[in-house]
Amino acid sequence: MNLPNKLTTARVVLIPLFLLALYGGYWLAALVIFALASITDALDGHIARSRGLVTDFGKFMDPLADKLLVTAALLAFVEFLDVPAWVVFLIIARELAITGLRTLAAGKGVVMAADKWGKVKTASQMVWICYGLVMGFCFYNLPLGSRANWEMYLIFQAGMVVVLCTTLFSGGNYLWKNRQLFSQMK
Repeated sequence: MNLPNKLTTARVVLIPLFLLALYGGYWLAALVIFALASITDALDGHIARSRGLVTDFGKFMDPLADKLLVTAALLAFVEFLDVPAWVVFLIIARELAITGLRTLAAGKGVVMAADKWGKVKTASQMVWICYGLVMGFCFYNLPLGSRANWEMYLIFQAGMVVVLCTTLFSGGNYLWKNRQLFSQMK
């Protein structure tokens, strides 16, 4: 197994550790684990492309690992940080739709590379999730009702709107740019 695939596998292994830390109330440990997993996401693709180590395993597992990591965090946020379930549903629905579109494209010999909006979406999600983990730590360690908690929560909510908008926009952008695939469907 090459280095990029090891990094992808490590990201998958970190997901249950992330959840254990989060559900155990160790918000800072969860943040460190999530950040480490996010860094492996940036590294594995870069190393694979720059060193010619792209594999079928990596093509399959890298996006799956990303989606599992983000989904784990988002579902925990529904429970711990009162993120509305409909927001998480829309984010997951976008991911499933684009995964389906990529599968359709691959079946027609078309490679759908990540574009700048997909990267903006991913970055906004990772930053927002990290912020949410910091906020969760503060909520459980600052006096209830403190001004800092309220301000952090407002920033968190604004970040959620940014994430939702970039997620939906990037999904719509992928669908629009690849609309010819739908006309070729039988």
